[in-house]
Amino acid sequence: MSGYGPSRGELRFRLIVSLAGLAMIVAAISTRPPSPAWIEMVGIGGVFFGGTAIWSAWQLRGRRRR
Repeated sequence: MSGYGPSRGELRFRLIVSLAGLAMIVAAISTRPPSPAWIEMVGIGGVFFGGTAIWSAWQLRGRRRR
C-alpha cells in the first residue's frame, strides 16, 4: 500500500499508551476487592487497550518488513 495511515512515531506512542493503560487496569484490579465493576473494567478497558496494543504492534511489525 501507499503511505497512508499513522506514522511509526504515532504507532509507538499508541503502543506505549495502550500498555500503560493495561498496566493501570491490572493495578486497579489488584488493589480493589472483587466486585461487579471488574467485568466493566476488564471488558471495556481491556478490549480497548489490548486491541489498540495488538493493532499497533502488528502495524509496527509490518512496517519493519517493508
